[in-house]
Amino acid sequence: MRYLAVTRSRGGAWDHSRELDEQAGFAEHASFMNALVAEGFVVLGGPLDDEDSTLLIVDAPDEGAVRARLAGDPWSAMGLLELTAVVGWEILLGA
Repeated sequence: MRYLAVTRSRGGAWDHSRELDEQAGFAEHASFMNALVAEGFVVLGGPLDDEDSTLLIVDAPDEGAVRARLAGDPWSAMGLLELTAVVGWEILLGA
């Protein structure tokens, strides 16, 4: 089984004085991300302990599909999140 591991980092518009759910447009971002999960595009996802990055495990054919789909996230347009890496991930254990 093969997925893509996607990392996104906080962009220049991120307000470090506010919590995640207090950022501008949080409800719209959350709705968008929940829709990606419901569609099966995002398999797993959430913030990493570095407090700057998010990891998504995505079921997509290639990086272009990931970039195109995540471009619709309100937080991308607002500069709150930036895509930093897309790498293939082959699951060998537990699949």
